Amino acid sequence: MSERVHGERKVRGGKLVVVDATVSAGRLIDVVLSGDFFLEPDEALGWLTAALEGQSADASLDELTASLDDAALEADLVGFGTRDVALAVLRALGRATTWDDLELEIVRTGPLEPAMQMALDEVIARQVAEGRRAPNLRFWDWASSAVVIGSYQSLANEVDAAAAERHGIEVVRRISGGGAMFIEPGNTITYSLAVPDTLVAGMTFQESYAFLDEWVLRGLRTVGIEAAYSGLNDIASPVGKIAGAAQKRVPGGVLHHVTMAYDIDADKMLEVLRIGREKMSDKGTRSASKRVDPIRSQTGLTREKVIEALLSEFEESFAATYVGLDQATIDEAAALVATKHGTREWRSRVP
Repeated sequence: MSERVHGERKVRGGKLVVVDATVSAGRLIDVVLSGDFFLEPDEALGWLTAALEGQSADASLDELTASLDDAALEADLVGFGTRDVALAVLRALGRATTWDDLELEIVRTGPLEPAMQMALDEVIARQVAEGRRAPNLRFWDWASSAVVIGSYQSLANEVDAAAAERHGIEVVRRISGGGAMFIEPGNTITYSLAVPDTLVAGMTFQESYAFLDEWVLRGLRTVGIEAAYSGLNDIASPVGKIAGAAQKRVPGGVLHHVTMAYDIDADKMLEVLRIGREKMSDKGTRSASKRVDPIRSQTGLTREKVIEALLSEFEESFAATYVGLDQATIDEAAALVATKHGTREWRSRVP
């Protein structure tokens, strides 16, 4: 049995690449490569097309790219590359997806304790990866203050335990890498995306960070902040950093989360986070004596209004629907708090 397939890849800052083909007996035949790209010499279109003819429908991105590289040795590809053609093939085969392929949800949870936030992220990411839940966005509401350290950070090096206890701040560890986050209810804006890994197929880690947050950059513009990605995982406006992102890949899925500084008590943060002291000392700062409020000061809006604008952008961009949190997921996350995220062993996995 044969099936005609179609896949597209719009290159960031470049051109559109389109692949049409028939899948027959597990192979690609009758391949047509097209797009608004530039290609020289004219014969190169035939070289690239021939490199795809007869390829296994199970070929990996790297295998397809290697075949196309060999075919393109004497060609000039402008506005696209061989990897983009290979990715268009994977999209045609349903092994790579776009936002338009997904039915997205926005999960509402209400305020949660820090350890439950960590567990819920892990559970939801696993559910999405296993096909038990639709890909989704979740904004976090915090029931209490926390320091959230990255999966590979040293607990002792990052957190002043005495200061955290004095201020009643719980220390938790997330499953993703990256740096520590200082959280007080109402002072940060944090969200998670749980999506299938096919959405970022063929992207480098750096490309996937920027890609997954394109919608939030658009949302920030609606409230007056012209933001862009800076480095691997920071979001910055012209006046400085406003957010940091982190990711965790699980088999079949990606967990991507971002924390934005809305209105941070810098003095308290510097008491609790050891690394924060080092960063501030680099700037010649002895005492913060202030609040760090890049989003509040740049927008003049309440935290709730900013979140409302970001949710609206996501909902309109992807036709996302709102859902609540089912009891089975709550129970699964609570069990993970008891066995992992609420335990001393996990918290001090890197002492």
